[in-house]
Amino acid sequence: MGMGIEMRHKMAKRAAAEIKQGMVVNLGIGIPSLVPNHLPEGLHVMFHAENGITGMGPNPKAGDEDENLCNAGGFPVSLIEGGSYCDSTLAFGMIRRGRVDMTILGSLQVSEKGDLANWIVPGKKVPGMGGAMELAQKAKKVVVVMNQTDKFGESKIVEECSLPLTSAKCVDMIITDMAVFTVGKNGLELAEVFLPHSVEDVITKTNCRVKVSNQLTFS
Repeated sequence: MGMGIEMRHKMAKRAAAEIKQGMVVNLGIGIPSLVPNHLPEGLHVMFHAENGITGMGPNPKAGDEDENLCNAGGFPVSLIEGGSYCDSTLAFGMIRRGRVDMTILGSLQVSEKGDLANWIVPGKKVPGMGGAMELAQKAKKVVVVMNQTDKFGESKIVEECSLPLTSAKCVDMIITDMAVFTVGKNGLELAEVFLPHSVEDVITKTNCRVKVSNQLTFS
């Protein structure tokens, strides 16, 4: 069963809370693309896409889509005042030069050390790795939004990734449908639990060592 739209928006809203005034933020496909819908009023941000947009706005309403304006995943987007277009070479140049303050990505697995595996499942066809490797290495902050478990009920947060890595030790924060974790030098820390889940629920569904923060919150 897929994740409900209400939870998807809750996760996107929580990710949006990490964004600060004036940031340049890259968004992955899926849940990250919902983030612009949850920015507080008055917060000025430039959302960046590898296909050559800086200044993406909220998702357009049905019927208002521009067939020539899409994000890196091919989904329709809007453009804010002051937004601009460039070719993908320049868009990737911005990433590689460290001009992106934050990236919000989906993932298949994240390890307790912050290793990221999100670009391929062995044996499956994919159109390409996109900008994940550059973003994981060069963005100043890497936030992952994903299900806590896969379709088999196995934790996607693991001691060691079994899937091919996108990048090692790059993830700073993980937001799942159950909780929020931070990744630091001392490993994984549980920072926030989404109700009605409990700390015990989250730890049971996390396949690695987890420290519970002294400032743990519930939301």
